[in-house]
Amino acid sequence: MPLEVGTEAPDFTLNDYNKQPVKLSDYRGRKNVLLVFYPFAFSGICTGELCQVRDEIGQYQNDDIQVLGVSVDTSFSLKAWADQEGYTFPLLSDFWPHGEVAKAYGVFNDKAGMAVRGTFLIDKQGVVRFAEANEPGQARDQDAWKKAIASLTRDAGPLRSARRSGARSSAGEHSPYKRGVAGSNPAAPTVLTSYFATMSG
Repeated sequence: MPLEVGTEAPDFTLNDYNKQPVKLSDYRGRKNVLLVFYPFAFSGICTGELCQVRDEIGQYQNDDIQVLGVSVDTSFSLKAWADQEGYTFPLLSDFWPHGEVAKAYGVFNDKAGMAVRGTFLIDKQGVVRFAEANEPGQARDQDAWKKAIASLTRDAGPLRSARRSGARSSAGEHSPYKRGVAGSNPAAPTVLTSYFATMSG
């Protein structure tokens, strides 16, 4: 299952499409982060979602918030996709260890070997303030992202979470420690059981 709202976001370091390392905790105290997991580069729904981010970038990324896309694609594939579609925000490769960051956030489909469509809004203290995960084949309602961002940037807002299945997560207590991802952080790995392990795409 996806990380619950109110938990501390697992730290990670992944290469972007220019093979430059991007570390989540580098944004601590500086920017909120909209973390967008998606299955694969060049696929139809993923392209549509990220093109909407591209076209409305001012609503998702500014001096106060950073968009980070994550998939299990290689940096080479992400570079080709970014060049083709004109994406200027970072697309991060969770290729190896395969899907470890997606697993840590509870949005990895083990059978298909890919991330599902999970979205997390992480505040400047590294706490998850909004979380959702869609069923395979379902595009996300990006208006929900805009509302969560507006609420967070206005006054930190209430903790929110949503899943396309209709189930909702309750807010939890802030974790007293930072959880890490195997292969990307010295801390011991935290691997969550995926709700989507039985889904196929």
